Amino acid sequence: MRVARALVDGAPRLILTDGVTAVVAPAEHDDPLALLGVDGSEWPSIDLDTVDFLPPIARPGKIIAVGLNYVDHTLETGFTAPAAPLTFAKYPSSLTGHGSDILVPDTIATQVDYEVELAVVIGRRCGGTEPATVDDIAAYTVSNDVSARDVQFADGQWTRAKSFDGFTPLGPWLVPAAEVADPHALRLWTTVNGELLQDDSTASLVFDLPALLAYIGRGTTLEPGDIILTGTPAGAGGFRTPPRYLQHGDVVEVGVDGIGRLSNRIQFASQLKETA
Repeated sequence: MRVARALVDGAPRLILTDGVTAVVAPAEHDDPLALLGVDGSEWPSIDLDTVDFLPPIARPGKIIAVGLNYVDHTLETGFTAPAAPLTFAKYPSSLTGHGSDILVPDTIATQVDYEVELAVVIGRRCGGTEPATVDDIAAYTVSNDVSARDVQFADGQWTRAKSFDGFTPLGPWLVPAAEVADPHALRLWTTVNGELLQDDSTASLVFDLPALLAYIGRGTTLEPGDIILTGTPAGAGGFRTPPRYLQHGDVVEVGVDGIGRLSNRIQFASQLKETA
């Protein structure tokens, strides 16, 4: 069973699905990782069209992202391919859910970009003094590493430009790791207003999951619920000719086949004020 978090009658609840029917867990269940693979068929069914999805992990201790981890994306950026995984942090406050609007602070950021990513959710304490491995993965989900390119390149570092509120859509479903036969053979894609702009496979990862976990966990303890974003393929808007930045009202959808899809609408804060 897959697990999501959503607002049900105004309160956060956990929802399980087998891909056909969905059920809502009793209110005392608040740990999505504990319900992965649980048979909740005896719980009340729910219509997914009646809920507002939340990020499946409410407040991860860490969001660790990986840059330049697809060969073609590295080439399109003009950066030198890293000799080791290039990691940076995203603030947990940047998380948002499937269906939520992404509010862009366009007085300081206008060159807003999309990046589909396979996201890994850690299931148990690992790393630090012991190697982290793929056995420490509890689940996979989908993320969009929304990026303000003008802020990113002006700052000379990546965290702030990728951590504005709502700049990390995540979910909607946590898919148990045991249900994913090969995480290195998953198609991932992005559309903007229905136009396909990214389309690749996790087979193209430069550093695969074992390599990422071994590197990230070296000297850093990973905790249950920590999230690793594994990188984005070619096709990001900021590196197209001409650039294709997200505009007010755009609907950006990212997906990983077999894992799920996320859809969010872009809203520029200044334009919302003008119409208020």
